[in-house]
Amino acid sequence: MMRFLEKLKISLINNSNYLNLKSTQKSAFLVNNCNKIYTFASYIKIIDIMKKYTFTLILVLFAFIANAQDNSYKASKEKINDLVHTKLKVQFDFDKMEMPAEAWITLKPHFYPVQNVTLDAKAMLIEKVERDGKALKYDYDGRKLKIELANTYTHNEDYTVYIKYTARPEEIKSEGSAAITDEKGLYFINPKGTNPDKPTEIWTQGETESSSVWFPTIDSPNQKTSEEIYMTVPSKYVTLSNGLLISQNENQDGTRTDYWKMDEKHAPYLFFMGVGNFSVIKDTYKGKEVNYYVDKEYEQYAQEIFGNTPEMMAFFSDLTGVEFPWVKYSQMVGVDYVSGAMENTTATLHGESAYQKSGNLIDDNTWEDVIAHELFHQWFGDYVTTESWSNLTVNESFANYSEYLWREYKYGKDHADAHRYEDVNTYFNRNNFDKNLVRFKYSAHMDMFDGVTYQKGGAILHNLRNFLGDKAFFAGLKKYLETNKFGTGEAHQLRLALEEVSGKDLNWFFNQYYFSNGHPILDIEYDYDATKKLALVTINQGDKLFNFPVKIDVYVNGKPETFDVWVSEKSKTFAFKADSKPNLIDFDVDKTVITQITDNKTIDNYLFQYTTSSYENRREAIAHLADDKDNSKVVKTLISALNDKYYGLRIKAINSIDLTDKKYKKAIKIIEKIAENDEKTLVKAAALTSLAAVAKKTAIFENAFLSKSYSVKKNSLEALYKLDKNKAVELANAITDKTDKENMTDALIPIYLEQKSTNQYGFIAKNILKGMFFSRDTEKQKLYQKAFQTIAASDDLEVTTILVNDFVKTGIQYKQYGADKMIVQLLGQVKSLKSKLTSANKEQLIDVVNKGIEKLK
Repeated sequence: MMRFLEKLKISLINNSNYLNLKSTQKSAFLVNNCNKIYTFASYIKIIDIMKKYTFTLILVLFAFIANAQDNSYKASKEKINDLVHTKLKVQFDFDKMEMPAEAWITLKPHFYPVQNVTLDAKAMLIEKVERDGKALKYDYDGRKLKIELANTYTHNEDYTVYIKYTARPEEIKSEGSAAITDEKGLYFINPKGTNPDKPTEIWTQGETESSSVWFPTIDSPNQKTSEEIYMTVPSKYVTLSNGLLISQNENQDGTRTDYWKMDEKHAPYLFFMGVGNFSVIKDTYKGKEVNYYVDKEYEQYAQEIFGNTPEMMAFFSDLTGVEFPWVKYSQMVGVDYVSGAMENTTATLHGESAYQKSGNLIDDNTWEDVIAHELFHQWFGDYVTTESWSNLTVNESFANYSEYLWREYKYGKDHADAHRYEDVNTYFNRNNFDKNLVRFKYSAHMDMFDGVTYQKGGAILHNLRNFLGDKAFFAGLKKYLETNKFGTGEAHQLRLALEEVSGKDLNWFFNQYYFSNGHPILDIEYDYDATKKLALVTINQGDKLFNFPVKIDVYVNGKPETFDVWVSEKSKTFAFKADSKPNLIDFDVDKTVITQITDNKTIDNYLFQYTTSSYENRREAIAHLADDKDNSKVVKTLISALNDKYYGLRIKAINSIDLTDKKYKKAIKIIEKIAENDEKTLVKAAALTSLAAVAKKTAIFENAFLSKSYSVKKNSLEALYKLDKNKAVELANAITDKTDKENMTDALIPIYLEQKSTNQYGFIAKNILKGMFFSRDTEKQKLYQKAFQTIAASDDLEVTTILVNDFVKTGIQYKQYGADKMIVQLLGQVKSLKSKLTSANKEQLIDVVNKGIEKLK
């Protein structure tokens, strides 16, 4: 599952520094602390969909932690009864946002005889509980339904209980999780159709244990059940659920009943229902349905967004040696979805960030990692499911690593390694070094969905793959999947499968990386003993000692010799024969060990390092060389990097060169050619921004503005505004398409603010939250702070209403992450500024703000 939000390392709202600030200082405090916040991705994936992670970084600002933490031991759920089959008949009350339903739950004792069964059933109205038509005694506390069976059942003896009930998701009460404060499970979006700008939809979200909001079950990942669902909906709507659509029957009251059936067993949290007025774009994989359910506005773009899915299915089937295990694979995009995406078996649900149009997609399909991630879950998570949330790594670490695997296959190793670098640094930046990958002590289930389980876990799998070799690693994965198919798994079972295939003992690896925490922190010293003709590498480890194999390349006269060593001591010097002083000593040639390194490389080392093949070597060289502007060799190397084979490093080289520095005069023409001809529009966009500092003519920017690419259009408009304000304003005012404006927000808002374009203040108001907390660019943060102050101090009633409505909508939508508290604070600042106005409508303005605050309390 890709969640954009994880808990904060600190709770900004409860932070004493924040509370002691004046109201006018609080916004700046929040912005300045933006770097302390992190999310879920990749999945988030917020570093990647931050770079793309454009996606909803705003939401990160709204994740708050409760001060109280329960870190007691979380045992795997005891299996007293086992689910066998789940049959549901449901309909939907759109006005009440409730679901009248019937359930037939078939179970059997796990081992010992039973006389009762306890089901999870949250906030339901229970009307009947029966077995074979006879009423059963039961006790219900609003969360647990304990049923007396009036009989004793023994091992392998099935029984079925019938429950008539009404699911009431709006009545759900939180268990007080620090990471999530509601568990609705079933979501009605614009159910009465009162919002003309939003479709009416219903969708479910089961992970971690919220499926029991909409059907009684044993809501635990170590349970598996087959299912069938009869969904009665207004005939105008499309439905989606797990398995295959067996039949559709029109009813006399204008409704239709769709019958979905799933014969294979899967975990309750992976059950799914989706309802809405979707367009269904049909694709196939080896005769199986591969469908994309999207809003009609995005029908023409669905193939561009999701069209690689069949190829991914073929690739992952070949890679794992296990053919795609389900009867179909559909993907739906839901409005106001509370997460990034969710791997419901055969029916993945994506958030709105999946929606992109051609102007976005020509730059990059920023959702492709997520598509791969959720698809790989169909093997790791759905086919074999973690037996408890403590072992979530066997779900999410694999899904995270699938992003690397897909990129490597589809786009090449540089592309994949760039992704790995970002993921590893996401883990570093989140500072979760004290967390084991497998851990049985945590506060709430959602606490497991973090940078350790995702980014670090994926990097650990890459390291393990490198150690075992591709054949053994993927054969081991096949063994793990086949041994545990349609069942559950944990890290020990993964270890045993890999050991059986490879013949290697892996306890040292799993004890170090799965059942402990941290990573090697190294200080490395490189030296050369000319007398003995030895290249010396001294490795000093930090406080925690790690053992690991690593390859070291020693380059002499431009040619490498590879040495395999085992690092196992606090401090050790390795000596390698070298006839002359090395050009470079390259530690961890394969770049697979998760390490933080300080060393004593020289500029000459970095100059040579750029000529080596690995992405990380070239990236690191560019980063260090950019700090030495007076070295002619550095200038030459950075200019050569403008033509790097990987587009991401071309962008990095462009951003490292200051064209106002005369030493880089030769780079101007090169970057001009890049702006016009590079195959990647993102590189063109970076080139345009670079050229803006030295350009004297506007033609290149005016031509670029005609591009289909939003990144090129946005950057060219920003550059034009510096060179020819009148022309930029003319172009900005000509942009009326809603999608165009939304994708050029950062370029348009400075123009609208400086030009005092009051007719655009409504547009600004709708983008303030995203802008204030979206970007890591401090200048952009300041821009949106200014926008906030401008709109908050405005006496325009319509604009104020737009601002408040957007704030309230966000606060309600992400209430489970503490967004409501943050928004109340921000609206308090708006109210303070409105109270200082002298306009005739002052009281109306304050009333609008007060009503917004009230909706959040």
